[in-house]
Amino acid sequence: MEKRLTKSRDKVLSGVCGGFAEYFGIDPTIVRILWVIFCCGGGSGVLAYIIAALIMPEA
Repeated sequence: MEKRLTKSRDKVLSGVCGGFAEYFGIDPTIVRILWVIFCCGGGSGVLAYIIAALIMPEA
């Protein structure tokens, strides 16, 4: 079975972090914390999240 990166149905905002967590097989909370750190560390995380939300297909 082929793994696909899709938005999660278990979503807080748009399902991007949950989708990454499902794809890599880790807890979504860890991905969300890492994403917040990434956003605070330079601000490019916000742009990356918006792009991922627009590009990633629904599950």
